[in-house]
Amino acid sequence: MSVLTVYEAGSRPSRRAPSEYFTGTVWQDPVIQTPPPASLRALKVTFEPGARTNWHTHPFGQTLQVLDGAGFVHVWGQEKLSILPGDVVWIPPEVKHWHGAGPSTCLVHLAMQEERDGREVDWLEPVDDATYAGGIEARK
Repeated sequence: MSVLTVYEAGSRPSRRAPSEYFTGTVWQDPVIQTPPPASLRALKVTFEPGARTNWHTHPFGQTLQVLDGAGFVHVWGQEKLSILPGDVVWIPPEVKHWHGAGPSTCLVHLAMQEERDGREVDWLEPVDDATYAGGIEARK
C-alpha cells in the first residue's frame, strides 16, 4: 500500500470551465481532490480578461491564493475588492460572492474548498456587466 500519491506534472489535462457557471473564458487545472475521509478540493483557475465566476457559495467556505495577474473578489452587499499576486482571501461558509479577472488582465488563482455531502459549491446567477464594472474599494 502506497503512503502517498504523486500526480506527475502534465498528467491531468486542463479543462475549460463550464459556461453555465462562468462568464468569459476560464481554464481549470486540477490540483487535488482528496479521498475520504478528507474532503479538500483545489484547482488552479485561469481567467482571461473580463472572465468571472457566477455568484456562488461554499458550504465550508473558500480560500483563494492569487498566483498571477490582477482581478476582483466581491461579496454580496459589499464593495468589490481588487486582488493581486500574493494575496490570500478567505470567504466564510455560505457567503455569496464571485471572483474573476480585471477587464484587461488575466487572473490566476488557487481555489481551495471542502466538500460536504457531495457538494463543494452552490452556483447561483451570473454576475451582470453593471455589477462587474462597478466601483472598487481602495486597498489599504
